[in-house]
Amino acid sequence: MKTLYIVRHAKSSWEFEDLSDHDRPLNKRGRNDAPLMGQELALKEIKPAIIVSSPAVRAISTASLIAKELEYDADDIRIDERVYGATKEDLLEVVQETPAEANSLMLIGHNDAISEFTNLLSPEPLANLPTAGIAALYFDCESWYDIRRENAQLLFVDFPKNHKE
Repeated sequence: MKTLYIVRHAKSSWEFEDLSDHDRPLNKRGRNDAPLMGQELALKEIKPAIIVSSPAVRAISTASLIAKELEYDADDIRIDERVYGATKEDLLEVVQETPAEANSLMLIGHNDAISEFTNLLSPEPLANLPTAGIAALYFDCESWYDIRRENAQLLFVDFPKNHKE
């Protein structure tokens, strides 16, 4: 049995025009939303065995802020270059390479690929995963290589606006 937490990075800043897309940081909302979502996961007693992030600054920052709330050592976050600029097929390949002994995985990346990847696997369609949004999928299989829509169950979709007045 495998559980996959698919996370879209929190809201990023466009304030610094001279920065490359790769180096854009989170904006104030993003710096607030990522820990908020980490707190919501902690309330559900979720602690992924492995966290994999895009190497982009905004994704690593999101991963670190969520990890802190889950008491997951930020030094253990795995950075995978393939997640930045990925297609849904690239993301599937990254996930399928997860060691079988890890029963839960959190993947932090970018749209459009993150939403497309969620829809590739989810038995229930999702229009778009908002920034700092999380889709949790459960798979009835023993190997990450065997995850697919046919053995998936959508556990929940959550995002910051669900927790704001």
